[in-house]
Amino acid sequence: MVNFILADNQELTAFALKTLIREHESATIHQASDKEQLVAQLTREEKSIVILDYTLFDIVDENQLLIIIERFPHAQWLMVSDDLTVQVMRKLVYTVRNVSIVFKDAPFKLFRHAIDFAIRGERYLCQRAAEVLICQQADEEQHNKVLTQTEIEILRGVAQGKTIKEIAYERYSSIHTINTHKKNIFRKLQVNTAHEAVKYAFRAGLVDPSEFYI
Repeated sequence: MVNFILADNQELTAFALKTLIREHESATIHQASDKEQLVAQLTREEKSIVILDYTLFDIVDENQLLIIIERFPHAQWLMVSDDLTVQVMRKLVYTVRNVSIVFKDAPFKLFRHAIDFAIRGERYLCQRAAEVLICQQADEEQHNKVLTQTEIEILRGVAQGKTIKEIAYERYSSIHTINTHKKNIFRKLQVNTAHEAVKYAFRAGLVDPSEFYI
């Protein structure tokens, strides 16, 4: 017996997913309309396959989603959505191993593949999700090649909330020198503000999230 928890508040999508799930004779389907119901059902049956569009749920953000996923490590999670950002996908794929991703505009056969993978306890990434992650990784690697080690360290310092004066003091450099490096970083990354540069540093893994103050 395979237990599915359908957590998608879009009626048409939920109906289509039920149809696919019922192709498996051993499947049972439960529905959750909010976070409380989802957690309650997982507490009763931890080894469930959860099909979730968290963007239509009362889950605040990807961090809260990860807390729930990590709380139930024996479940398989299939994320179905039109609105998964690259940041969310990266965090899900690189943080946990029991999450699959399919966009809602994918053909039915891809949903079938994803459900079959989940039943076997394996991860499934649709081609679009895989391509987005690969392209972003390649882009970040290219930027990392462009930045010198000194520029990477300065960018890390900015992302950690340090002032130019503090960075200059730590590196035994002048404020003018650090400002020059900063301008070069902005030019190479094609950004105009420290906030944009910090977002890049976070996405590229140059800064640990616990050190991210801005």
